[in-house]
Amino acid sequence: MKLSDFDFDLPEALIATRPARPRTAARLLVAEGDRLRDLHVRDLPDLLQPGDRLVLNDTRVIPARLSGLRRRETAQGPVEARIEVTLMEPAPGGCWRAMARPLKKLKPGDRVIFSDRLSARVVAKGDEDAVLDFDQTGAAFDTALAEAGAMPLPPYIAAKRPADAQDAEDYQTVWAARPGAVAAPTASLHFDEPLLAALAARGVGFSHVTLHVGAGTFLPVKTDDVSAHRMHAEWGEVTARAAAEINATRAAGGRIIPVGTTALRLIESAADEAGVLHPWTGETDIFIRPGYRFRIADALMTNFHLPRSTLMMLVSALMGTERIRRIYIHAVNSGYRFFSYGDASLLIPGPQAVRQGSQTGI
Repeated sequence: MKLSDFDFDLPEALIATRPARPRTAARLLVAEGDRLRDLHVRDLPDLLQPGDRLVLNDTRVIPARLSGLRRRETAQGPVEARIEVTLMEPAPGGCWRAMARPLKKLKPGDRVIFSDRLSARVVAKGDEDAVLDFDQTGAAFDTALAEAGAMPLPPYIAAKRPADAQDAEDYQTVWAARPGAVAAPTASLHFDEPLLAALAARGVGFSHVTLHVGAGTFLPVKTDDVSAHRMHAEWGEVTARAAAEINATRAAGGRIIPVGTTALRLIESAADEAGVLHPWTGETDIFIRPGYRFRIADALMTNFHLPRSTLMMLVSALMGTERIRRIYIHAVNSGYRFFSYGDASLLIPGPQAVRQGSQTGI
């Protein structure tokens, strides 16, 4: 498989910079087998069946984008430089790996001041990122970060407008509970409390898992041979309760439908080859691409993804490359809004199709 196999033409006007309001007003392209239907997220209770189970990622996005001032003493006196930082993931010793612009302005030992209550020392610097040791930890760090930071909007939104106070609400799921993500599980942004209540009344179950989405989700694939690409690892957890709920639903004949690729990747990481989900904690770098045999997921609710991305490869693995190509052509021609604040799709491969193939996607 070549990277070009997952490319498509996307008009820039279809890239959403704000979400639909209310959340459930977003459009929903339902692809079941070869059939396509143009609906809305609010129609989900009519689409799902009693006994189905949605798997929800309960990670909470932290305000990971920071603007600071680097101060350095030189023979000519103090020198300052403005530094923009996006936290990527925790590093050993309580530090954080972070992208920084301009990275060349930093060196180990530098101190960057973000606010009166938050600063960090550069402890290491690589070719693409730096490791920062903050002067606050625990709850004090969380409070200081909330005051100084901004929501880490995806690059394709940040290039069009800065994050603002509305994004603090828009870029967070209504069930967010465990801080640690630097990108939202965006398919989940379409849900609100009334929709959850309607789904529960329909007999749909919910299981919460955690995958802290990292900034690596936005990194491009740089190799034309997709099998040579290596995924960025992300921390996740499937609790004993969630595993038991999901296994019981499967045993009873219900469908397991992750909301978002993050929830899907996590439960597939925690499942054995017999299709049993186990309690699991750790880092996953699972790479799902065509040829992968799904162990747990029967369908997927997800947004529309970037061309030439690993997420395009994932949905192609679920639905088939040619079918996904037709789905995306329909979405573009029908004016669906793309990416994090865009519309959604409900991808249902059809009976048994989801579990065909080999395990080459790991």
